[in-house]
Amino acid sequence: MPSADALMYDTWSVIALWTAISVYALAFICYAVDLAKRSEASIRQKDRQAQLVGAGGSAAPAELDADGPVPHGKNVMARIGTTLTGIAFLLHLGATVLRGIGAGRVPWSNMYEFAMTSTLLFTAVYIGVLFWKDLRYLGAFMTGLVTILLGAASMPTIYTSITPLMDPLKSTWLVIHVFVASLSTAFLALAFALSVLQLMQARRERRAVDDPEQAEKRSVLRTMPSAEALEGLAYRFAIIGFIFWTFTLIAGSIWAQDAWGRYWGFDTKEVWTFIIWVLYAGYIHARATRGWRGTRSAWLSIVGFIAVIFNFTIVNMFFEGLHAYSGID
Repeated sequence: MPSADALMYDTWSVIALWTAISVYALAFICYAVDLAKRSEASIRQKDRQAQLVGAGGSAAPAELDADGPVPHGKNVMARIGTTLTGIAFLLHLGATVLRGIGAGRVPWSNMYEFAMTSTLLFTAVYIGVLFWKDLRYLGAFMTGLVTILLGAASMPTIYTSITPLMDPLKSTWLVIHVFVASLSTAFLALAFALSVLQLMQARRERRAVDDPEQAEKRSVLRTMPSAEALEGLAYRFAIIGFIFWTFTLIAGSIWAQDAWGRYWGFDTKEVWTFIIWVLYAGYIHARATRGWRGTRSAWLSIVGFIAVIFNFTIVNMFFEGLHAYSGID
């Protein structure tokens, strides 16, 4: 039975977490409105290009299909969405720290805590990347994904009160192995989002050749990078995620040797971790081979991330094994 202090910290953690979820939802709405404004800006740009051509002028090639987002005013809603995301991140961080203080350990020993920590890193990586490259067109996807995953994890069916660690989890490897796995998942989530957008953009670009008018019905995509540029970004993030996932696999084997006296035992979680590693190794190899660039490599990235989510949800909840630490009865 947790102490009164532990219960108090956990209560405030839950309050902060639900507040963060609400702010994430508001950020999602702002980013969604920004996407709508991007669409309107694209339509206005198309009209200006038509007027130029009709007047005997010509539109610059970069304006017809830019490799970067098309400017649309001051991006007010995107900036508000980013600010709200930052506020939600601080609340999320506070909730995670309070949970850790209440538990007296790192807050990622069961499915609820892992969801809390991994989604925190989703947001941290997204915000961090914004200092390098403007990916606010992914804001709706990232905040929406965090809102859904965090909200689902906070439901009574998954939420787990503070409990003592099981003996196999009382190890330094809990800190290293699970944190690196969470960090890897954050980068792979970005790669997944970019791969989905890549497929949509590739489809629009094909239609632009066959039927330009039909392609412009998805005008919001004209304000985003080309399919090739999106593929390059997804590839970079996937490589970073793959490196961390490789370390996760190695660290897990070392921990298994310490806990159970063997490096590999074909436990369900171990097998799925290896399957994910193979999928992303295949994706990276396919992307490096020119014949597998484009749509086929994007699908490998998408399937890989679906396998990651399956591993951390369905496998944890419904498969028995030595790694059954979901905390769900």
